[in-house]
Amino acid sequence: MSRLPWLSADDPPEAFPPTSTALKNPSGLLAGGGDLSPQRLMAAYARGIFPWYSPGEPVLWWAPDPREVIFPERFHASRSLLRTLKRGHLTISQNRAFDAVVSQCAAPRARSPGTWITPSMRAAYGALHQLGHAHSVEIWQGDALVGGVYGVRVGQVFCGESMFSRVSDASKLALYALLGGAAGTGIALLDCQMPSPHLRNLGSCALPRADFERWLQTPA
Repeated sequence: MSRLPWLSADDPPEAFPPTSTALKNPSGLLAGGGDLSPQRLMAAYARGIFPWYSPGEPVLWWAPDPREVIFPERFHASRSLLRTLKRGHLTISQNRAFDAVVSQCAAPRARSPGTWITPSMRAAYGALHQLGHAHSVEIWQGDALVGGVYGVRVGQVFCGESMFSRVSDASKLALYALLGGAAGTGIALLDCQMPSPHLRNLGSCALPRADFERWLQTPA
């Protein structure tokens, strides 16, 4: 960490080092410090940078290369998801319960009892939502919130932060809706940040960082 560029809360929101200087190990780590003000967060996302850190750590900023993304036309709707759509027992909404989606995403899970979505992160993204920058898709079974996804919109790019599912296929249905399967959203690229086998099964692929940054400049 001694060679890591360090931001002060007094630095201008856009005072990030070039993403090309991000570390190779750990991959994509760019800077530390600063704060989670709406201005700094949006300056970060516009440059392809996002915060990710554990409780008790300072704010850490990342810009991995390559970037894991999903193009809407490459999203893989599994047979299970198609059956769920056909049954019609789950309903979809947008920006109806943003705080509840974030809260559910932060809740402990069987394979991961901890969370990186700290109270300060929840407050920061709640503020972005109030300003119209952060959005959610909710999945309901009756009156129960059973799945969802939230993230930050930059032009035609949706930077996904986290998702959750309480019933089978609920989070997949949220992504399907987000990418235009249920209604035109105008999203041309879903930023998944880091790869995982689950995301690859959904159709994600690696995109060079420079190409991803060009996508961020595409107007909505």
